[in-house]
Amino acid sequence: MAHRRQHQRAARPGTPYPEALAAFDERVRLVTPGQWDAPTPCADWSVRELVNHITGEQLWVPELLMGATIAEIGGRFDGDVLGDDPVAAWAAAAEAARQAWEVPGATELTVHLSFGDVSGQDYLDQLTTDLAIHTWDLAEGIGTRTRLPAELVGFALGEVSGYGDLSGSGLFDPPLPVPEDASPQTRLLAITGRRDGG
Repeated sequence: MAHRRQHQRAARPGTPYPEALAAFDERVRLVTPGQWDAPTPCADWSVRELVNHITGEQLWVPELLMGATIAEIGGRFDGDVLGDDPVAAWAAAAEAARQAWEVPGATELTVHLSFGDVSGQDYLDQLTTDLAIHTWDLAEGIGTRTRLPAELVGFALGEVSGYGDLSGSGLFDPPLPVPEDASPQTRLLAITGRRDGG
């Protein structure tokens, strides 16, 4: 059953990656000059550091889809990738990644990630889910637009629901209890150790 569910998820078309990029982009453009150092629900990251993380993830996409390994890319995208114009740096990275995914057959490639080889589809699904969750983190950090698009929430919830307790990865806090009738967004955030206040 679990294997079949995973197969169906990986095979289905229409991963809302463009919508995830757009949702994050909308919040990046709402950051005011005084908010870049503001805290976010990610304890180790300010608004700028969170945007830097997501921007860096997009910079990896064209390289990985061309078959590069983590070792070959090395530390090229380590540290600060935002420079003097964070919004422009984000926008350029996002556009390059979006175009890389539009190449026919991109989701059928084998991608070399740090923990092993995955299909392009699995990589795309992971990126989309990460974008969805961190879009909320960014919105919380700047205090606006914390309601995520329903399609994006539904997709990300479908992804993380099968992962079990994500806190073992060290990347998320332990899951939080929520009422049975909680909204999809509240459930998504609770699984990743976040409390939906909106």
